[in-house]
Amino acid sequence: MAEGVLVVGAGVAGLALARALSLRGRSCSLVERRAAPSDDEGLGLNLPGNAVAALAALGVADEVVARGVRVRRREYRTASGRLLFAVDEEQFWGAGHPSVCVHRGDLLEVLRGGIDTDIRWGGAVESVQDGSADARITFASGKVEAYDLVVGADGVRSRVRSAVGGEVPKPSAMTRSSWRFVVANPGVECWTAWSGAGGTLLLIPVDTGRVYGYASSTRRSTDATATWLRTAFTGFPTVVRAAVDAAVAGAGTLYPAPVDEVRCDRWSRGRIVLIGDAAHATGPVWAQGAALALEDALVLARLLDREDRSGVGDELLRARGARVAHVQAMTDRMSRLAGLPEQLRDVLAPVLGPRTYAATYGPLREPVA
Repeated sequence: MAEGVLVVGAGVAGLALARALSLRGRSCSLVERRAAPSDDEGLGLNLPGNAVAALAALGVADEVVARGVRVRRREYRTASGRLLFAVDEEQFWGAGHPSVCVHRGDLLEVLRGGIDTDIRWGGAVESVQDGSADARITFASGKVEAYDLVVGADGVRSRVRSAVGGEVPKPSAMTRSSWRFVVANPGVECWTAWSGAGGTLLLIPVDTGRVYGYASSTRRSTDATATWLRTAFTGFPTVVRAAVDAAVAGAGTLYPAPVDEVRCDRWSRGRIVLIGDAAHATGPVWAQGAALALEDALVLARLLDREDRSGVGDELLRARGARVAHVQAMTDRMSRLAGLPEQLRDVLAPVLGPRTYAATYGPLREPVA
């Protein structure tokens, strides 16, 4: 006999769905392939206002904001440090749902604390098959289980996705790889990005004494070793060099990661549904990975109020598809701007940058349906 809802993945999307279902008086089972929380959970997450609005709907926004640092201002600068343009984030989003930068582990801890479901760690999935009455999931251990609905919340390299459409992640249009780290704050006061001919580095205060750093190439690829990180930002301002040197020297977490995107024509098949990065991972241009995952969870939980789960995946796509497509289109637009020759980019950025910011985030201030 089939069980209820199985959520595969105990990241932001999966934990948010478990929390959203719990708030609606429903339960689920939750499995995670990792044996325990991983080392990269010490890295930072930039959560724009729409992400914080979703956290408010889950009842945990205040705690998450209290653990992080509010993003009150954004600055976009050249490799020499010249200011191209700035955005007053606090004014844009309003006081109700401020942007915040927080340790990823803190966000996951808050979400885990808000669910009644026990996480089954070490539950690696081998395959999923959709049937007329249930979805059958085979684990790497060989065990087979049947559920009314299986939700793939297992990220960019989702195993569940192969049962839906088989799309594979593709490199971002902006860059193929990135370096992420958390080090002592060298003197950065707000969200600040510096862009040069070959690389962009973003630093955001993540707590009282540290910054979250994100470095990527503006030429689509980087060296797979720390050599690229060490040399790409030569000549950048002192705070940039200090942060990079500290990261390379091992003074903080240093995490290399590919920058892949997932664009699926369909997010479901029968009793199998995808949410979050498993369905629509985008490059981190607008910091919408966690935000869209949180919103997906809220909408899917509402759709699961009904007992008949047939067609719920199609309804999720209808409810969420336009918003996700908007983020994808604006990610492509910013990627094209970032890929222009340095001199042309620096001329156009003061005009196109603020417009693109407003055009991207403006629709995201609208509440999730």
